[in-house]
Amino acid sequence: MFTGIVEELGEVVSVENLGDSSLFRLRGPIVTQDAKHGDSIAVNGVCLTVVETADGEFTADVMAESLKRSSLGALVPGSRVNLERPMALGGRLGGHLVQGHVDGTGTVLERIPGEHWEIVKIGLPAGLARYVVDKGSITVDGISLTVVEAGDEYFTVSLIPTTLELTTLGIKQPGDPVNLEVDVLAKYVERLLGTPARGTGETVA
Repeated sequence: MFTGIVEELGEVVSVENLGDSSLFRLRGPIVTQDAKHGDSIAVNGVCLTVVETADGEFTADVMAESLKRSSLGALVPGSRVNLERPMALGGRLGGHLVQGHVDGTGTVLERIPGEHWEIVKIGLPAGLARYVVDKGSITVDGISLTVVEAGDEYFTVSLIPTTLELTTLGIKQPGDPVNLEVDVLAKYVERLLGTPARGTGETVA
């Protein structure tokens, strides 16, 4: 379980195509300080399992399904990525409950700069729109954000300077893909009320 509070802006070192999967090597000196084989690290909001660590870098296998259903398939050496270790038991929940299971990909539609912040408009799949509400929580590339405006085909978020400086949303441009994870509580409520989820596809880990 994660909180959506990005610990480090890391970098893709290499991507090795293995046919039905890829082996990623990523640089992240902070998140690898105490990481070991089998631990989890969220990469742009996708929970990946550490294979090995060395010299501030770690490797992780990414299955074809995850590459297909998230934006990880678009990463190349040099790409910047948001990194977060799982929340420690008893730690502060600074963002919201994030599973690291991507529900779908959105697209950056527009950036509207302000004096001290920036509004980013993001398109989202129609099947996810019902889970997104004004002032609700959503995870974008692993970042816990508050929705400013929720539309049928888009939503907007307001980014403070810290978020712009320390995460990938500071460099994403219109047309770039982003990973989306909606608030899991909304999905549980829907299920409990007897309304089956439809049109969202399978999530990936």
